[in-house]
This record gives sequence, structure tokens and C-alpha cells, in this order.
Amino acid sequence: MDGWETRRKRIPGHDWCVLRLGIQGVIRGFDVDVSYFTGDYAPRVSIQAANLEEDKLPEIPERGIRTGAAATPEEFEAIAELKSDDWSYLVPMTALKPGNPASGHNYFLVNSQQRWTHIRLNIFPDGGIARLRVFGTGQKDWTATDPKEPADLVAIAFGGVCVGFSNAKFGHPNNIIGVGGAKSMADGWETARRLDRPPILENDENGILLVPGCEWAVFRLAHPGVITRIEIDTKYFEGNAPDSCKVDGCILTTQEEEAVIKQKWILPAHKWKPLLPVTKLSPNQSHLFDSLTLELQDVITHARLTIVPDGGVSRLRLWGFPSSICLLRPREKPMMKFSVGFKANP
Repeated sequence: MDGWETRRKRIPGHDWCVLRLGIQGVIRGFDVDVSYFTGDYAPRVSIQAANLEEDKLPEIPERGIRTGAAATPEEFEAIAELKSDDWSYLVPMTALKPGNPASGHNYFLVNSQQRWTHIRLNIFPDGGIARLRVFGTGQKDWTATDPKEPADLVAIAFGGVCVGFSNAKFGHPNNIIGVGGAKSMADGWETARRLDRPPILENDENGILLVPGCEWAVFRLAHPGVITRIEIDTKYFEGNAPDSCKVDGCILTTQEEEAVIKQKWILPAHKWKPLLPVTKLSPNQSHLFDSLTLELQDVITHARLTIVPDGGVSRLRLWGFPSSICLLRPREKPMMKFSVGFKANP
């Protein structure tokens, strides 16, 4: 029972906890997991949410790992300033099903386009929850962005997403635009070895391998913009990093993207504009490059990372400035899982 469990309640009311999402974004659904809490799971739950401004949050004492006690009067007083009992309901009071002892998942879909930063999990009246998963898409408040500071326009936390790739044998390209640094090779994008490699490899005069094939991944930026710097990290990929790479960008409308996805990203060559020419990569190293768009001032909506001939990349960062030119209607993005931190009322 590796989860959150409250004491058997003997006073009026019910138990709850307030959680801050790992990143702000649109919530698509929840998984309230009561695995292994076969005799003491919470019989009912509801979930509320709020979008709170970070600089206006009250100072809330850290609970740490202290267990076996309810929140102190000072903690209750601080959390009361959030007025969390008045937050919007994303899941009304609903009975939970215990399921199998090792698989007690309860899934809830959410139909809301609003950005959220915090949630409140209510259990009625008490009991245990093994895991709470909050699924959704990151969404940055671009109006609060400092126009003089570059932002990572492809970050999944801000709304960037992979919309096409050639190969993902050992890791999905969405990993390389993830939050923070990679934890291991499994936290990156790695392809299978290409079978069209020559039996004996040769280099050109610049040290670039002469091979016929490549692998690629296409990303929709979180916001259209001008890319000024490109970061490609091959950390942990010591014996399986790509030999070289290049990055291109283009402008696509929502309708054009939908059409080219059906065509498996067969796009006229003139659509792609070079952001980074073919460049040699080193294993287990972070590479930082200036983008060609610094001179061209091209606004793009999509970027394509091409690696030669194959291999793995741990992180891709496309630093630049969002542009109000050619704003597109946001589209549905694949779900990601938010990390959360408990502020509990045990």
C-alpha cells in the first residue's frame, strides 16, 4: 500500500489534499488508482482544479514526509487562502471500483480547454489512494513571456509535440522535448540500426559518414516563432549516437499538417528551410548551435530533426522568440503525464 492513506475518520467532514501540477496545462483525464488498497480504499472521490498565478500564491509550509498526523492549524490557515473548496469541479463525486488487487485503475475523462495549475483531490470520507495520474498537454501563458528572453519553442511542457517520425524502435521522439534533462538512454529517442548501411563505412572530407539513409522526426512548435539557437544533446548515447544531424523548419496550417500526416510527411523540398546544416555530432555531449534563422528571420511552425544514419538523441531544444505572425488554431495533442507534489491532509 505505497500511497496516501488517511486515518479512519471519527469527526465531521472528509479528507482532501491540494496538489500543484508539475507543469501548467490542459487536463484531459485522470487515473485514480487504488491498487492493493483492497480493504481500505477511498469509496468515493471528486477532483477540483484552479489556475493560480505563481506570484500571488500564499506561503504554504512544506509538509515533507511527515505522516501519522493531521495538518496543523497553521497549515490549514495557509491553505485556506487558496479557497480550494470553491475551485471548479472536473470530476464530481463518484464511486470508485476496487478492481483487481494489483490493478485498481479508475479512469475519468475531462472535457475542458482551460489551463490549470493546481488540483484538489477529495476523498469521501476517508481511505487510501495508491496513485493519482493527471494526463494532459502542457500549455504556456505566452502573454506572460519576457519578449527579450528566448524560450524553448518546442518544449512539450509548453505545448510542443512530435507529429511524425521515421523510426522509434527504442524510444519515442516526444521524449527529447521532455521536461528537464534525460535520465537515461530510455528517456530519449533512439532508432533501430539501418540495414542499408554500406559494409565498409567511409567519410567525406569533413568527416561526415557517407551513407545513403537517415532517420527523422517532425515537431509542431508550441508557438510559431523565430529559432535563434539549437541545442542537441546526446547524453548517455556513448556507442550509439548519430554521426551527424541537420534541422529544417517550415510553416504549415492546421489543414496542411493534417494532409501531410496522411502522406507520411512527404513534403515538397522547397517547403523546408534550413535552420542547421549537416553537422557532425559527438557522443554523450551537449551541442549548442546558432540557427540560420537569426539572419533569415524566418517564422516557422514546424521543425524536422534529421539524424544520419541512425542512433539516439536525449534532448532537443529550439530556443527562439514567439511570433504573432501566422498564429494557428491550437490542435489536439497527445497526452502526457504531469508530475504532482502532495500537500496532504492525512
